[in-house]
Amino acid sequence: MTRVSGGSGPGSWSPLDHEVLRQVLDGTPAGVGIFDPQLRYVYVNPALARMNGVSAAAHVGRTIPEVLPDLDDAGEEAMRQVLADGTSREVSSSGHTRAPSGPARRYWLGAYHRLSGPDGTALGLVGIVLEVSTSRHEQHELERARERLALLDRAATLIGTTLEMEATCSELARFLVPLLADIASVDVLPPEGTASHSRGLLRLRRVAMAALPNLRDQVKIFGEPGEYLDYQEGSTIPRCLQSGRPVLEDLCGDDTAARSAGGRERIAAYRAVGIHSALVVPLTARGHPIGTVTMVRGGESPGFTDRDVEIAQDVVGRAAISLDNARRYTHEHGITLELQRALMSEPGSPHPTVEAAFRYQPAGSSALVGGDWYDTVRLSFGRTLLAMGDVMGHGVEASVDMSHYRSMLRFVASADLPPHRILRRLDTLVSETESGRPATCLLALMDPARGKCAYSSAGHLPPALIRAGGSVELVRVPVGPPLGTGHGGYEVFSGRCGRGDILLLYTDGLVERRGEDIDASLDRLARLRLHPDGDLGALVDRILSLLVREPAEDDIAVLAARVMR
Repeated sequence: MTRVSGGSGPGSWSPLDHEVLRQVLDGTPAGVGIFDPQLRYVYVNPALARMNGVSAAAHVGRTIPEVLPDLDDAGEEAMRQVLADGTSREVSSSGHTRAPSGPARRYWLGAYHRLSGPDGTALGLVGIVLEVSTSRHEQHELERARERLALLDRAATLIGTTLEMEATCSELARFLVPLLADIASVDVLPPEGTASHSRGLLRLRRVAMAALPNLRDQVKIFGEPGEYLDYQEGSTIPRCLQSGRPVLEDLCGDDTAARSAGGRERIAAYRAVGIHSALVVPLTARGHPIGTVTMVRGGESPGFTDRDVEIAQDVVGRAAISLDNARRYTHEHGITLELQRALMSEPGSPHPTVEAAFRYQPAGSSALVGGDWYDTVRLSFGRTLLAMGDVMGHGVEASVDMSHYRSMLRFVASADLPPHRILRRLDTLVSETESGRPATCLLALMDPARGKCAYSSAGHLPPALIRAGGSVELVRVPVGPPLGTGHGGYEVFSGRCGRGDILLLYTDGLVERRGEDIDASLDRLARLRLHPDGDLGALVDRILSLLVREPAEDDIAVLAARVMR
């Protein structure tokens, strides 16, 4: 041993003697590891080797991930920081080891300190690790909590991916089978919010059902999606809704099965499918009932446990929020759509020398209704003013603003102004209104007697002329700023519009495609070859079928006008 300089006797020794230090490190119950600057093991004491379930010799020259690939990276990241700045750190970590005994997942608290040479160069670091002792019960609870969080995270990813109520219910039912049930169904209260009728039964609508492959044909006897089902008072689903709590029932006995099913006539169906256990969980969001989720098990599947009830409540509770959002959206979307259709259902009548056809097509249900609009205004001397506009934004507010635009247009057009001056007046009126939304607008003043048409555009796409031979010609109208900006600057453009010609006005939903340049979109319209003779409405439908082959991403409004003489 190395003697202590200035010791008191011949037996004096230094506590820093290498052999003494080795005895300290080898004998401590704490895990000790020494690492080089690349975080490779240089030394591992017996305690750390036992913790990791890997021999000390097998550690040397390898990194932590190479020895313990399932260990989280919290400890390694702290070690890199210690090497970088020299500040000692403590950090907790967890993971699976190869140790033959103990829990499957273990937890450690580590302290790390940098080892430096005389010149301050980092030689490596030392880590001292203590395993955090937990009881088997605590470890079991931790594992259950981890599994539960992982399950809820998965549910959040798979349920509520759209704002469609039916789709959300289907996602919920499919998630529960086979995770928690052999058969799962989702029933919701009617839209009006009342579920009873004259016979005192509870009526719900079955929105979705899922079942194991071998049971899909048999479960149809319980009702298919879209059907309304009546439940007797005192049966499982009414009791669940009334209490607001899950109802778990063993259906092996006929009396219990009859009470759950709502009548003895359905017991035979239960027995045919082999159902023996049922769990009904209320769908409740924001304090209001939405419906119920019914899960059943049959055959050799075990009965439901208390843990199953807890998991089901968590999953259904989260799904209820998504379902309530979808229901609210569906309700608002329906109101907006009806408002939009009502406001656009009675455009003005064109002059008898002009035939007009209109179409409005809302976007897919994943998008809110927009503010597309069209109108025709009959003027003196056989002229007709055609208008097509698109209010920015979506929803009820955009539809209301659309109505305001139509009203203002009719008022301003009554002064018999040219199109560019009408746009200038509209721009001034809208910009002076605090709540007015910007909008694009295209005006076309058709004058069949003179065979001419005057155009003016406020940020709108160009109109198209369908000639007698069926060719489509885009009219390049000078484009001014959208209405509501207060900038003005609108120009008028005049072109020929003879007998039999068809003028087509439209909103961007007809031609625009995500990720495509607008010139390419307009070119697709210009390449069409059509038959302008015959029914004008049928021609508009033909144009829609050629250009809109997938669910539209935005609303579509189309106005076609044909010069009669």
